[in-house]
Amino acid sequence: MKYSKWIGLAGALLLIVSAFMPWVTIASKNLVISGVDAAGTNYGKPSYVHFVLLVFFIVFTIVPRLWAKRFNLLFVALIAAWTLRNFLVIGTCKGGECPVRETGFYLMIFATLLMLVSAFSPDIKIKNDNRS
Repeated sequence: MKYSKWIGLAGALLLIVSAFMPWVTIASKNLVISGVDAAGTNYGKPSYVHFVLLVFFIVFTIVPRLWAKRFNLLFVALIAAWTLRNFLVIGTCKGGECPVRETGFYLMIFATLLMLVSAFSPDIKIKNDNRS
């Protein structure tokens, strides 16, 4: 794909923006949980792992080498796994309390999907070497 690098970088930027937006609201405890602020819970700071993995994703997206695109698949898979973990741990009902999912939560999932699409369709030219 011609614009896969830019789609991936837009997804990375969108993931950073979504980390600072509210992810879920727990009404009974008056808590608003975002990716960088999960005060009052045992979730830690779930977006910090995203930030570390995004550094590698951005570098390997920019580097125009085949090995970089292969490593990029690894890091986008880790980002997708961490997004799934956040979706399952933070967004599910526990003890009869169901948190209300906010915009940032869905934006995180959409950004991860954008990065997956860009990693699976890199714009790289492979030289055809016919040495027969």
